[in-house]
Amino acid sequence: MKTLWQTMLKWLANENNYDPNANYPDKIDWLRAMPFILVNLGCLLVFWVGFSWVAFITAAVLYFVRLFSIGAFYHRYFSHKTYKTNRFWQCIFAMIGSSSAQRGPLWWAAHHRQHHMVSDEPADAHSPVQHGFFWSHVGWFLSKKHYYYNPERVKDLARYPELVFLDRYDNLMPTVLFISLFVAGFLMHKFAPGLGTSAGQMIVWGFCISTIALFHTTVTINSVSHVIGKKRFATKDNSRNNFLLALLTFGEGWHNNHHYYPATARQGFVWWEIDITYYVIKLMELLGIVWDVKGVPRSVLEKRA
Repeated sequence: MKTLWQTMLKWLANENNYDPNANYPDKIDWLRAMPFILVNLGCLLVFWVGFSWVAFITAAVLYFVRLFSIGAFYHRYFSHKTYKTNRFWQCIFAMIGSSSAQRGPLWWAAHHRQHHMVSDEPADAHSPVQHGFFWSHVGWFLSKKHYYYNPERVKDLARYPELVFLDRYDNLMPTVLFISLFVAGFLMHKFAPGLGTSAGQMIVWGFCISTIALFHTTVTINSVSHVIGKKRFATKDNSRNNFLLALLTFGEGWHNNHHYYPATARQGFVWWEIDITYYVIKLMELLGIVWDVKGVPRSVLEKRA
């Protein structure tokens, strides 16, 4: 009973009890993974709540906005610092990214930085080469071993209390989104019945379907992009460029490029490598939201495998 209560509390507050000497087993912590499982099962309720264009468009907008936030904010900003911004926008980036239900900015950045240090080696938490497709795609994310992160990897981010707060209470922003969708659906059903939209539709489409589609799209970079695709550059890992995944993930699929030179905000190195995330980052630079956006040095482009 004590273990159950402790696990339920961790759904609310993700305290990082990292222990480098702990020998946690490589297996899914099913009890702690229950919220993720319930969101997956929630997608099946679509046959009960039905369809409306308002709910569908809401799901699509939330999918695309949060997909961009994972690539542009969690990955290219918090993990690699490929551009600069001020503290206000940094907090906004973290809040939007956190609403994706892929944990907090410190957790995400710490694991990603670790991934680059040991890519496709045994210590790489989500290498399909070492651990197989299922584990690299979803298993590692739900294991007790990887709920924690090495704080040494993110000392630069831990200086900001607001980021530490969002990281510890990483379910806060998904919960705010969930409640907002419920209230919006309730109000539309009550005051604009002609829209044919209900609170249930907004939850199932706007939260469950959008969040799960987002999750499985982004984690293909862990699983598929280290197995299928082409290598432009000779790297020590098995990272690949995958055109289809690049389109689906707004540019993250140019993964071999990224592993060869991760210090740039641009992952599509040549003009025909579509990188929507980079284009929007450049637009944000024009608007003064970000600056010092790092490009690709000519010396890098000249070194082909």
